[in-house]
Amino acid sequence: MNERYYRQEDSSTSEMRRMKKPLKDVELRLISELMENSRRSDRELAKAIGVSQPTVSRMIKKLEKEGTIKEYTMIPDFAQLGYQIMGVSFATLEEPQKNGTTAESRKAVVETEQKHPPASLIAVRGIGLGKDTMFITLYKDYSAYAEAMQLAKRIPDVSIDSLASFLVDLNDKNNYRLLSMSAISRHILSEKGDKP
Repeated sequence: MNERYYRQEDSSTSEMRRMKKPLKDVELRLISELMENSRRSDRELAKAIGVSQPTVSRMIKKLEKEGTIKEYTMIPDFAQLGYQIMGVSFATLEEPQKNGTTAESRKAVVETEQKHPPASLIAVRGIGLGKDTMFITLYKDYSAYAEAMQLAKRIPDVSIDSLASFLVDLNDKNNYRLLSMSAISRHILSEKGDKP
C-alpha cells in the first residue's frame, strides 16, 4: 500500500465516474482481444474485430486517454519467479479523523514500502467480512509472509486484531486458475452475446 490508497474520492471524480459513457460493443470487443493477447498488431486486432486498422489505432488512443486501458503487461508463472505463497489479506483501518494520524499513517506506509517493496497485485478499500481493506500479495515463503504481516501491524491506522489472511500455495497442482485476463475476456464477450 502507499499513499495513493488513502486518497478519498472527491465529488468531481465521483461525478466523472457516473457521467462516463458505456463502452460501445466494438470497444468491448477490442478490449477483450487485447486482454487475450496485447502483443498483437493493430492490423491483427482490426481483422479480429472487423474494423479498419486506423479505427483500432484511434480507439486504443481514446481508451488509453480515458483510462479504460491502464497498462499493457504479461502474466508470468509466479512460482517460476520464486514466489511460493499468494496471500489474500483483509484488515480494518481505523478512521484517521478519529485518532488524527492521517499524515503519520501515510508516511509510515510510504517508508515501509520504500524499505520493503511488496509484491502486491492489488491493494484496495471496500466492505465485507467486517473489514474495509484487502490486498493480494506474493511471498517467497511463509517467513516472508509473516514478516510482512508484522510490518503491516506497525502501520498506525491498522487495527492489529483485524488482520486476517487466506494463503494459497502457488505450487499446488490442484489450483484451478490463479490469474487470467483471458477468462475475463471470455466473460465480457459472453455477456455481449459474442462467441468467446
